[in-house]
Amino acid sequence: MNQYETVFILTPVLSDDQMKEAVKKYEDYLAQAGAEIVHEEHWGMRKLAYPIQKKSTGFYQLIEYKAEGNVIADVETELKRDERILRFLTVKLDKHAVAYNEKKRKKAQEQAEAQA
Repeated sequence: MNQYETVFILTPVLSDDQMKEAVKKYEDYLAQAGAEIVHEEHWGMRKLAYPIQKKSTGFYQLIEYKAEGNVIADVETELKRDERILRFLTVKLDKHAVAYNEKKRKKAQEQAEAQA
């Protein structure tokens, strides 16, 4: 199994509940396809570098997961069909990227514990 991360941008016209429901749909889809979700991050509403479908902002979401290669094509097909998704990008992580992400998460967790 390879490790991947998918970042997608949801349209800003969605309510908070609709946005969470859309993210949950893809988490469930990945789990149903046999993928193991390693990490998930909500980056919030951000300004886009250029307008997409006449929208200048969007909700950014990152999902990092382990899956077989054939799962990626199915997930990307689902993302393309969904009108709520403005853009998406899936990247296969090499061993260095996986180590970097784990180190980054560990550091963030330590900072959160220090503040608590």
